[in-house]
Amino acid sequence: MNIAENLEQIHKRIARAAMAADRDPASVRLVAVSKTRPAADVSAAFQAGQPLFGENYVQELSLKASSVAEPVEWHFIGHLQSNKVKYIAGLVSMIHSLDRLSLAEEVSRQWGKLGKSCDVLVQVNIAGEKTKSGTAADELLLLVRAISSLPYLKVRGLMTMPPFFDDPDAARPYFAELKRLSQVVGSEGIPGVEMKELSMGMSGDFEVAIQEGATLVRVGSAIFGDRYYG
Repeated sequence: MNIAENLEQIHKRIARAAMAADRDPASVRLVAVSKTRPAADVSAAFQAGQPLFGENYVQELSLKASSVAEPVEWHFIGHLQSNKVKYIAGLVSMIHSLDRLSLAEEVSRQWGKLGKSCDVLVQVNIAGEKTKSGTAADELLLLVRAISSLPYLKVRGLMTMPPFFDDPDAARPYFAELKRLSQVVGSEGIPGVEMKELSMGMSGDFEVAIQEGATLVRVGSAIFGDRYYG
């Protein structure tokens, strides 16, 4: 496995998918999902030109961040418990998985202690899967309005995780629906709310996600290989 070579291939695929959709490849950012990977892999990816990394677990992120010397940018992309927010306050520049008001209130409270604001994406469970987090599509607007009143949060867009399909194209309707929802929210003109980011697409379907408007794609195994537990 060569992380640098894998990153080069992913960036080529991102560029091809973006251009096929008449988009600027620079409008899509790659989030390298480094969960279960050692700090050395993060460093190797950074040295190969990858600045942005996504982590799913608070404890793992806290430990890893203290072991990575390079000035990487961290995003939190996994399910987040309110009682663990304090451990990542100020450490991550964006949370992709905000899905309820109580969590939003705690994020605002913890970042407020630092006198900083946190960029957040609201996670939408478009398929209504019980095994996945996310607000229901019909509750999204109400949640965004409530979050917008919190002083230390900035809503930057939406995130979703579609059901798993062997055929990447089967995920397309879910990506298209997230784009539509972002347009609905954006059209409301809610103060302090932007819909400039769509976090969707993973190793198996990120090209389809880009075609449907993704600005952040979360890719792990295609960069780092299978999960590592050593």
